[in-house]
Amino acid sequence: RPRTVICYICGREYGTKSISIHEPQCLKKWHQENDKLPKNLRRPEPKKPEVRTVQAKGFYDLDSLNEAAWTSAQNQLVPCDICGRTFLPDRLIVHQRSCKPK
Repeated sequence: RPRTVICYICGREYGTKSISIHEPQCLKKWHQENDKLPKNLRRPEPKKPEVRTVQAKGFYDLDSLNEAAWTSAQNQLVPCDICGRTFLPDRLIVHQRSCKPK
């Protein structure tokens, strides 16, 4: 399987060459969607995790990079006040319409 890198914004996997193209576009989309949310659901901009180079040649440890990116993407999820499940803020609004207390 080809090596992939996880986007720290959306949590999806991309090829090592594609991630540098995807991240600026994903961040732009994130800003557009975040600006549409009600003020109480807006989030601070996600910060790219810093992973130090492992070897003198300047290569990154992809496993560490992916773990940090996955954690960053998961930290952006917001819990439902009723059931506790986590969602992206725009999806939480849709979920709360049908979420009933037990």
